[in-house]
Amino acid sequence: MPGYRRVIVKLSGEALSGPEAFGIHQPTVERFAADIVAARQLGVTIGVVVGGGNVLRGVHIASQGVSRSTGDAMGMLATVMNALVLEAAIERAGASARTMSALTMPQVCETYERARALRHLDESRVVTFAGGTGNPFFTTDTTAVLRAAEMGCDAVLKATNVDGVYTADPKQDPKAKRYDQLTHEEAFRRELRVMDATAFALARENRTPIIVFSILEPGAITAVLSGSGRATIVS
Repeated sequence: MPGYRRVIVKLSGEALSGPEAFGIHQPTVERFAADIVAARQLGVTIGVVVGGGNVLRGVHIASQGVSRSTGDAMGMLATVMNALVLEAAIERAGASARTMSALTMPQVCETYERARALRHLDESRVVTFAGGTGNPFFTTDTTAVLRAAEMGCDAVLKATNVDGVYTADPKQDPKAKRYDQLTHEEAFRRELRVMDATAFALARENRTPIIVFSILEPGAITAVLSGSGRATIVS
């Protein structure tokens, strides 16, 4: 049995585009949803924080003349679209799901409220957290760690395209070595880019473990939770 009772899975928006350059690749979304539903069968309650980079990146928009606050607001709207797509896929895969947005848009989805989100998780629903933190200048990495702290989660599962944290980019350096485990202090001292600085500082302060793994293989979430998957645990 897994050692985790409740987790947040952090999915990048780019992951939802699958093999495409941008947008939503539906077969990839369906696979992620199936992985999430399968992981629930281990007795783990799951929240998901999804990025919006496959649709729009606020920092990129801001670099073209729009204010950073406006650009980030547009990026947060992109995360809502992704969360709704994932929610629908999870429902089709056989689990109950709810999207909750930090940006108020009641005609589209529920507004994030901590107490209500906790009730959804307690009732075994998958909650897809959208809209970032609801504030500009914060990434969805920070959102994932924040929601993990608010929901009383045991860990943040950071889904990437590599199977852990390496001494260097393994795509650029074939001699890069993968870490099985690290402390927050070791990751900080070695300047390993586990998450952005704000998210990592929040995780370190709250002693939230971050599990970095590859989402590219089917069943990756279940494998990590059951202890059989390749990953780096930062705790």
